[in-house]
Amino acid sequence: MSAAAPVAGTEDHPQARMVLGTALHDGPSHAYLFHGPSGTGKRTAARAFAAELLAQGAPDPDDTRRRALGGTHPDLTWVRPTGAHVMRTSDVDEPVIAAATRTPFEARRRVFVLERVDTMNDEVANRMLKTLEEPASFVHLILLTDSLGQVLETVVSRCQLVRFDPLPADRIAAALEHEGVPAERALACGRLALGNAARARYLASSEGDELRTEVERFVASALEGGGADEPWRPLLERAEARRAEAEEAAVAERAERIELEPKGRERRALEKELEDAAKRDGRRARTDVLDLGLTLAALGFRDLVCLAEGADDSVLAADRTPALAERVRGRDPRRLREAAERIEDTRQSLELNVAEDLALSALGFRLASLVGTP
Repeated sequence: MSAAAPVAGTEDHPQARMVLGTALHDGPSHAYLFHGPSGTGKRTAARAFAAELLAQGAPDPDDTRRRALGGTHPDLTWVRPTGAHVMRTSDVDEPVIAAATRTPFEARRRVFVLERVDTMNDEVANRMLKTLEEPASFVHLILLTDSLGQVLETVVSRCQLVRFDPLPADRIAAALEHEGVPAERALACGRLALGNAARARYLASSEGDELRTEVERFVASALEGGGADEPWRPLLERAEARRAEAEEAAVAERAERIELEPKGRERRALEKELEDAAKRDGRRARTDVLDLGLTLAALGFRDLVCLAEGADDSVLAADRTPALAERVRGRDPRRLREAAERIEDTRQSLELNVAEDLALSALGFRLASLVGTP
């Protein structure tokens, strides 16, 4: 890799580009913590950086990069939490802690990438400390998080921080326009994405627009005093449909992999592992829809506050301003602000595996009571 060429995924992130470029030129540290909003390139950069680390000194660097980028290099381990909201000790015990004591299969290094390290609890972090503090010379760890403030300090202090900044809304909007999204809609999706280009692209899609409409009906129902019957139900149904879709896709992938395996104990173990992975993928997909839906609802009330206080230029959903202006007349900004806070409380509570339908139902009643009358 040329010293002047940035690691893929860091093009819009000067600090990350400098840190990783220097590491490849002068020698890498043993542990990095990539932090910043979702959708800003952390995973892309992690895979590209890992590929370069493994390619250095390889007999065929291009082939090494290709396999690392494709996820098939034996010296690259990629760990995702198996819990919907928590990383388990089994996620790190054998795949990372034990594996980090063994020499590489073919490269000079072994690289371990751990996603969502903010979901580590004290027990997992404690198990990881020795590996983070005193890894073998050939071991390099890349940790990823969207929420640096939720990562345990014992983990943060043992890593070199690599920052990925939120992408500017106007840059995201320009990219969406280039892809054919109408300008007004592109601007709104760019703003609502809060720096997450992948989220903006989803919101600009037909499915994303449907989700926005469902959330807007939920907000409107609260403003009307909760007249609609279970206004949150479409969001829950969408989340469940997304879960089934993600699980079905994972099952299809599982079938392809199993077909290549010889029969026996190892095949049965792999079947069980892939079956569990499919269920995890489904749960995460469901959680992601609910999380985004509630985020949009909170932002909807935030936009109403802006309009109520005369800050029209600060509205995120700029393509919905006329409809929002109709709804905000005579409303108390303090109650609207409190409604956004209640939604955020509920969004965070879903991470604790509470009953989703009961939590959303309770939220609907609270919002209607809070903002249901001008």
